[in-house]
Amino acid sequence: MPTAAPPKQAPAGAPDLDAAYYRDAVQRGAKVYGAEPGDSLVVVRVYRGGRLAKLGHDHVVSTRDVRGFIDADQGRGDFYVGVESLAVDDPAQRAAAGFESTPSESDIAGTRSNMLGKVLEAERFPFVALRVRAVEQGTLQGELALHGVTRQLRIPAKIDAGAERLEVSGSFAINQTDFGIEPFSVFGGALSVQDRVDLSFTIHAGRMTDAKLAARPAP
Repeated sequence: MPTAAPPKQAPAGAPDLDAAYYRDAVQRGAKVYGAEPGDSLVVVRVYRGGRLAKLGHDHVVSTRDVRGFIDADQGRGDFYVGVESLAVDDPAQRAAAGFESTPSESDIAGTRSNMLGKVLEAERFPFVALRVRAVEQGTLQGELALHGVTRQLRIPAKIDAGAERLEVSGSFAINQTDFGIEPFSVFGGALSVQDRVDLSFTIHAGRMTDAKLAARPAP
């Protein structure tokens, strides 16, 4: 019988998603779901500020590359996204945001370069992780690890769980400075990015079995 190829390893330095915990949960018959990269979506809306705000643009930062697991029985989830997977001003997401200005391709490229290099410091902090440890009355209780800082969060969310698929969606806001991030600015702050950013997410996940978990690339 052919031997199955070993699963691909997680990217170097990726957050530990407690895969062993979820593997044991599957073997116990728990309702464990795996996030489906490509079908899930995280969107961050970033707003211009300062005296010269009218010269700048609001931006939409998004990714569909969400990795992780959910134990629906325990109200537990572990997820991460790679900072390098973040796209700036995807046309569909920008249209959904309803932003009026239209940044040029060079504006978008410059914004992404500044975001990765100067703001999020992607080489030092290549991942963003969310750990959920309880769900109470439609609220996720967990912690967000971003830019080397971890903060407790309570996130209102909608959860739609079926036998084979689960969808979790919600939205919340954070201040960049709460995570040690200095919002980008130029001209002495006359043109800047506001501290507050709005985040929304939709995570689509499929029910895991022993066979699916064994065949799944390491998150």
